[in-house]
Amino acid sequence: MALIMRHWLLLALSFPLLAQCQKASTPPPGFRAVRDLDYVGSGNPRQMLDLFLPEAAADKPHPLLVYIHGGGWEAGSKEDAGVLLGLIKDGTPYAGASLNYRLTDQGPWPAQIHDCKAAIRWLRAHAQEYNLDPDKIAVFGISAGGHLVSMLGVSGGVKELEGNLGKHLDQSSRVTCVLDFCGPSDFLTFGGKGSTADTEDPKGAMAKLLGGPLKDRQETGRKASPVTYVTPDDAPFLIIHGDKDTIVPYSQATEFETALKAAHVPAILLTGTDGGHVFLSGPLVERMRAFNARHLQGKDIQIPAGAVPSH
Repeated sequence: MALIMRHWLLLALSFPLLAQCQKASTPPPGFRAVRDLDYVGSGNPRQMLDLFLPEAAADKPHPLLVYIHGGGWEAGSKEDAGVLLGLIKDGTPYAGASLNYRLTDQGPWPAQIHDCKAAIRWLRAHAQEYNLDPDKIAVFGISAGGHLVSMLGVSGGVKELEGNLGKHLDQSSRVTCVLDFCGPSDFLTFGGKGSTADTEDPKGAMAKLLGGPLKDRQETGRKASPVTYVTPDDAPFLIIHGDKDTIVPYSQATEFETALKAAHVPAILLTGTDGGHVFLSGPLVERMRAFNARHLQGKDIQIPAGAVPSH
């Protein structure tokens, strides 16, 4: 997973949606950025977020699309927000947020999900100040970020994952819908499925997250797996995964979809044909935008499941 960020930078050079700004976090035309908002109050740069707000006056609050970056839980930044900005521009009514969270050099699991939940609570508490709709919050993440948004989608009300960070513990950390792009869903079934990531490497990304090799951290691996927490009241999911992913096995997506559907949670799996770890295509972007429109704007749009081109 340590190669994820290099792969992501290559993609940013390849796709207009990702490379639409000179810098990934530069707001698109018609938006202003409010940067380095401290959602915990700790002064830690890894616990800050950026907001991207429409400049035009609006007669009602903006639905919010929150981006959580990838990087194997050991790299990445809220600055890597180009794909988020591509999804909120061009006439959508959305605001955007991109957040940092503590990487594994600052703490193992569950530090990462505690930060993400604190950020959602902060955004909800400050919704009126920034003209955001606290009842319309989508979360979108890639790879390690996909894992974290999946956890947000399935763990509303799971007390041990809430943490006690920030001043807004009275606010809910639940989200409206989830866009999970190639995120791990079950660490206990991750190995042996064609991944180049070694679950037993003590210096590997997963061991750094779990506090040791998986064989020694089975219970932590279970508690860190989104599939563990699936219940019927979970948020609707759009799962995006390449069928040739050599970092996070495609089987993680199919297993997660099966678990969600067994609990009667709305779930759509989009399979990138010959897609590796992180890909993008016009048809995929159209379905992502349709999913957001359905759940954030209430539009009666059908999103077909199944294969999508990977380029």
